[in-house]
Formats: sequence, structure tokens, C-alpha cells
Amino acid sequence: MADADAVRLIYQIMLGREPDPSGWADFTGRLDRGEITRDSMVEEIRGSEEFRFHRRFTQLSRSIHMSRCDFVQSLPRAGRILDLGGTNLWSEDGALVHMGYPYEFEELMIVELPEDDRHPIYRTGQSDEVVQSRLGPVRHRYHSMTDLSGIADASFDLVYCGQSIEHVSEKDGDVVLAEAFRVLRPGGWLAVDTPNGRATEMQQPEFVDPDHEVEYTHPQLLAKLTAAGFTVVEAKGLNYLGRSLAAGRFDPSEAAGNTGLFAEIEDCYILAYVCWRP
Repeated sequence: MADADAVRLIYQIMLGREPDPSGWADFTGRLDRGEITRDSMVEEIRGSEEFRFHRRFTQLSRSIHMSRCDFVQSLPRAGRILDLGGTNLWSEDGALVHMGYPYEFEELMIVELPEDDRHPIYRTGQSDEVVQSRLGPVRHRYHSMTDLSGIADASFDLVYCGQSIEHVSEKDGDVVLAEAFRVLRPGGWLAVDTPNGRATEMQQPEFVDPDHEVEYTHPQLLAKLTAAGFTVVEAKGLNYLGRSLAAGRFDPSEAAGNTGLFAEIEDCYILAYVCWRP
């Protein structure tokens, strides 16, 4: 493929438009002079404000996933990590590793329901083998996250509960938070993300996932975290949709288009918290 055709194709795929005259002249000229490669051109466009903020997601699920990756990347460094419900559908080393957690760890323990107790969409098989990930060893335990009795007090530095607490009742959610507090060492961290009930109740009358038991609002979950003894250090929202919520409606295109972390937690699709255990 000629360089001119490659420039046009890269623009069409990455920016959804034809090259503008100045961009066309710049890229074709630098390619012709050997100053850049096609791969470095792709990376340059990927790092542009236009790609980041104007080539917006249209699929809400994919946008939420990328926002959650941003959240996972922001979590504190920890030596021993407990991930409640952190199975990855395609890999045995778990969701946390694949979603961009950046730090090496001593151990990542994933607590997941036994295969037969999971909703069919979450069934991935189960293994008792220790998996060596690029960040450290990963092991699995198969039981409810409401019963962590087999885990010692003050034995973890970080507990992550990502898109999990909504799958148990409010009463059991209190148990999960109490158990997380117990297994964390003093000074340890709890991270939680979950759908925002204020947004989901406008999206549709029933829960947005057939396996959900509750979808919390920010005041509700903030109160539960505080009652469990945690100090909420960060409360962020993922996928901002403040304009449509202010108008009393749900606009999936607004939520999908606003990928990332936002300060206005109540105006976002996902609630996300980083909490400190005194």
C-alpha cells in the first residue's frame, strides 16, 4: 500500500474522517522522508486530543470497561491483594492483572463462587493451580465472598470488590464490608466499584444485570462504607452523564462517550471508591 493510501486509511479507521490538508501534508511528507513509520503515525494519532476526546465510544459496555481499567490503574500499591469476584472470562490470572493494575505483588487471591453457583454468563471453569502472572502469583478460592472465615485477620494490604457487591443482598453486603475490614491490615485499602442506582433506575425499571440484588446510590453506599469503619479517601464516578440525569432521563450515548474518572460521582454511571482501613 502506498503511503498516501495508508495515511487515508489510518485517518478513516482511527478518527472516522478523511485527512485534513495540513495533516495530510505533514504525515505523507514525514513518511516519505523516513522521519516516521506507519506504526509511529498510529501512535501519534492515538496520543492526540482528537482521538482521546472526540473519537468517543458508542458501546456503553466497552466504555465502562475502559473506565474501570483507569480506576484499577489508580489503585494503591499492595503486596497481598484479595479480589472478591475477580475472575477473568478468558484468563486464569484474573481481571485485576488484565485491567492494568501496575504493581508487582506478593500474592493475588481471587475469591469466586464455585462454578455451579454462578450465573451462566460468569461460568469460566475453576482451577486450584497457582497461576504465575506477569505481576506475581495468583491463586483462587471458590466460595461466597460473604464467608471469608478461612482467611486470617489483617492478612491483606488491598481488597478489591469490582462489580461484585451489587450481586448480594444489602444485608450480605454489610457482611462483605465487615469481612473486608477484618482481613485488611491497619492502613490497608478497600476499593469498590459498582453501578450507580441513580443512573440505572433511569435506564430501565429492572436491574441492569439479571444477577444483581441491589444497585446502590452514592449516599447509600457511602453510608455503608463509613458504618463498616472505613475512611473514604476517594469517591469518583466513571462515565459521566450529568446533562441527561439533570434532565431526568438516561442517555447511553452521553455515558458511553464520557470515558474515565470524574469528580461528580452522583452524575456518573459507576460509583468508585478507595477506602482506608484505620
